[in-house]
Amino acid sequence: MAMSPYSPLAESVPTQERILVIYTGGTIGMQQHADGLAPGGDFTIRMATALNQLPLAQQQSLPPYEVISYTTLIDSSAATPLTWQQIARDINDQLTAYAGFVIIHGTDTLSWTAASLAYQLQGLDRPVVVTGSMRPLESPGSDALDNLQGALQFAAKPMLQEVAIYFAGQLLRGSRAIKQHSEAANAFASPNYPLLGERVGDDFIYYLSRGLGLQQRGAPRFELPDYRLVNQGEIVRIALWPGITAWQLEAWLSDSRVKGALLQLWGAGNLPNAANLLDVLARASGEGKLLAAISLCPQGSVHLGAYAAGHGLSDAGVLAGDDMTPEAAFTKLAHLLAQPLTLEDQRQRFLTSLVGER
Repeated sequence: MAMSPYSPLAESVPTQERILVIYTGGTIGMQQHADGLAPGGDFTIRMATALNQLPLAQQQSLPPYEVISYTTLIDSSAATPLTWQQIARDINDQLTAYAGFVIIHGTDTLSWTAASLAYQLQGLDRPVVVTGSMRPLESPGSDALDNLQGALQFAAKPMLQEVAIYFAGQLLRGSRAIKQHSEAANAFASPNYPLLGERVGDDFIYYLSRGLGLQQRGAPRFELPDYRLVNQGEIVRIALWPGITAWQLEAWLSDSRVKGALLQLWGAGNLPNAANLLDVLARASGEGKLLAAISLCPQGSVHLGAYAAGHGLSDAGVLAGDDMTPEAAFTKLAHLLAQPLTLEDQRQRFLTSLVGER
């Protein structure tokens, strides 16, 4: 990584009062080349140039900041659990030196990274705001400048004590967000939890009563397990489709390399009325595999057994994910399976809200 201080006020402000911007890659930093958009360098200077286009009063309200750029920029579509681990450990290493953090990330898996960071940085006592853009920084009509400005503003609010996403004027809980649109500027949503904050005119308003900050006690209790243990496909994600059969489900779950699975069921938690499907699930659970279920619907919650079509899932050892997003449920499975916990501890912690994810 390369660190480049670059803020008009940075030199005159103690480090502990600055924001650290960690640039990992993504569309926001891409530039047009002969063969199309490709990662571009010099992001520190380019970011400062963009922020200098803001009205003077808005420039003056920005917090001082420094920038770290990853030597190898990450295409977020190629991100892995090791990517999540690297970012969390970099924040941990710099934690006491900065008042808050902005993580600049590609949008494709931005919500996955945010959810994972929330579990790794439990007990966080300062802001970590993840952002990016749908269009490159220098493109006409880009959303990048607005997102950078908002992320910096919220990263300077000490009352915000969790991982959040700032995008298109909205501050979302990191463990509650999904990417809902592949092209629109308002690409992210929080389907089952209200906004943590938003931009209103030139003001950036944080809704304190919706945040985790009021609940924090004592020093951060970060959990930074070795994600290499869940980086080779040990957790699978299976979304139901009409006609799914037991042999297809078994092909995934009987593999000895699989340690856990996220099932996405219909409606409130239904699956086809076939006993052999439940048999496969019960056998996998009996082998010590961590199985959890959420709904295919982006809004609402699962209630295993509410309908006859979902009866037997709990008996088969499947854990209800309530109203969790796929990102939050999957990264939680990864986080728990990367730790030396008993199966019962893993199951209990999955059913417990750790960072406001359920």
